Amino acid sequence: MAETPKPSLSVGDLAAIDAQLAATDHLLERNYPGDDGCRQPVHTVYVPADRFTPSFAADWGAQAMATAAGHGGLERLGTLLGQDDALAEAVAARVEAKLDSEPVEDLRLDFEDGFGDRGDDAEDAAAVAAAAAVAAAVAAGSAPPFIGIRFKCFEAPTRARGLRTLDLFVSGLAAAGELPEGLVLTLPKVTTVAQVQAMDYAVSRLEEVHSLPAGRLRFEVQVETPQLILGPDGTSPVAQLPHAVPGRISGLHYGTYDYSASLQISAEYQSMEHPVADFAKEVMQLAVAGTGIRLSDGSTNIIPVGDNVENAWQLHGRLVRRSLERGFYQGWDLHPAQLPSRFAATYAFYRQGLPAAAARLRNYVEQTEGGVMDEPATARALAAFVLRGVQCGAVGAEEVQALAGVGIPQLTVLAHPRLATTSNS
Repeated sequence: MAETPKPSLSVGDLAAIDAQLAATDHLLERNYPGDDGCRQPVHTVYVPADRFTPSFAADWGAQAMATAAGHGGLERLGTLLGQDDALAEAVAARVEAKLDSEPVEDLRLDFEDGFGDRGDDAEDAAAVAAAAAVAAAVAAGSAPPFIGIRFKCFEAPTRARGLRTLDLFVSGLAAAGELPEGLVLTLPKVTTVAQVQAMDYAVSRLEEVHSLPAGRLRFEVQVETPQLILGPDGTSPVAQLPHAVPGRISGLHYGTYDYSASLQISAEYQSMEHPVADFAKEVMQLAVAGTGIRLSDGSTNIIPVGDNVENAWQLHGRLVRRSLERGFYQGWDLHPAQLPSRFAATYAFYRQGLPAAAARLRNYVEQTEGGVMDEPATARALAAFVLRGVQCGAVGAEEVQALAGVGIPQLTVLAHPRLATTSNS
């Protein structure tokens, strides 16, 4: 009988390999932590900073419902978006509840394109007023769960102004008390890694000045320039961002019109589905895979108003669905009449996919043989899909329990296994 073979690599060999890969281990742990499982909003709404009031979200919800009512109701909207009767009915009920309770998930008070150059005194006053209004809305419970500002970019002509607005807004919030849990800061028109490093320095100093925990002030980067996709040395600066300021960037947002215009795409053909847009967004996806940084698609400027409501809804609904299918779970909305089509398209996406995803999850959890042999990575994707549907209100926890046989805590761990490891450590 042949002797059982013994390992040939010694303890010293294994230690040498561990030492050789120590830097890799550190890189993976620090720079690729994966998604943290927290809720991601399905959209970001932009409004000129001086137009925000504590009743803003409720006002937009009422306007959205009025537009829907004036065009046959939410079920008819579902039909316009290609939903069958049963799906349209289920989606309409949830969209109505959403527009009543939380019509805006993420709001950005805009000091950039939506505000313009009104002079320093006017912008100073608006920044101070914006901080006070946001603090008041949060205290009153009327603020969206995610809220913040977009300030002017860090190019030389607007850098000082952008930093001053950022400073006044954050300092105003800090003076009012604890910062909003869902505070978001947006850095636009980024062209180089150095601009993001400068932003990291600015928020680090604000944290020090206001005695905030290190890393409390995270920010989004808007991808609106071709220089961020392909740099002068032939590399991709956007791929360097997560590693230049690890843990600081919360999201990358694609800017449809600035980016398209920079590539000389004529106005008629600038859109979220132009080939240049798809290329940029695919690079963005690759750049942040595994880093925990979220992605957002851009906007369409075809607004549902006047005689164009239904055509604009169909376009918007199709674009929202297209983004979701391509792994962009967030986008921009510019008008209250876009809210019904945003939520209707989003909810239909999750509700249509729920039965198959839940069945596959049940088979995976219960180790039941089915028509598809899912691996752990696919199970994570299935669980993340279902969890997103729950978090945005498209499906209920009770539906998931009935179809998949798992509760939300187990679903969360399936989607984000590192959370279980972290909680047990």
